[in-house]
Amino acid sequence: MAFSDQLLEDGEQIWAAQREHPFVRELAAGTLDEAAFQHWLKQDYRYLLDYARVFSIAGTKARDEETMTHLLGVAHEVLDREMDLHREFAADYGISRADLEGVEKAPTCVAYTNFLVRTAYEGTIAEIAAALYPCMQGYLDVADHMADLAEEEHRYTPFIELYTGGEFREATAWCREFVDECGERYPGEHAAMREAFRTSAKLEYRFWEMAYTLEGWDL
Repeated sequence: MAFSDQLLEDGEQIWAAQREHPFVRELAAGTLDEAAFQHWLKQDYRYLLDYARVFSIAGTKARDEETMTHLLGVAHEVLDREMDLHREFAADYGISRADLEGVEKAPTCVAYTNFLVRTAYEGTIAEIAAALYPCMQGYLDVADHMADLAEEEHRYTPFIELYTGGEFREATAWCREFVDECGERYPGEHAAMREAFRTSAKLEYRFWEMAYTLEGWDL
């Protein structure tokens, strides 16, 4: 069994919880409160900035030119293209660029991005690969589940189409291959990779919860 599949098998309980989360099910049905979706959009914008940073740091740790080129390319793609797409998407929901740039990270967003950035700085390339994997594979699997649940087109259909589209599938496939390559190359890192994967997977679940409950700071 490929190591990426072993990680998914280990995290099946977390995956199942994500699929059953009310944010996911209500988005699929088109009934999700728009305030919850707007909260997700704002927090995900802040997440993406650190996501790009993690890929940049990972690129400096890669030992072969091809992997370095790809990792740094992803960081550039996020900053050069995906951020613009996110701003355009947000504008459809009345959220301006100033709104996105001025938002404060919610506690869960702080926890998730801090974990990823710390893993990037302190961890090995194998740990970084495992920590990034739940974001990629998780969104694809959850979006496929949403597509199965959706009975008709609605205001959130573009979200489902984005994360079930060919471009995102290709990106996820590369990430899965990256995890498998690291698993084969660094067998002594398997325990650390499992821990990094599970932590990110749990924080992925918490990200849905954060958006659904409009999580913020009490003070």
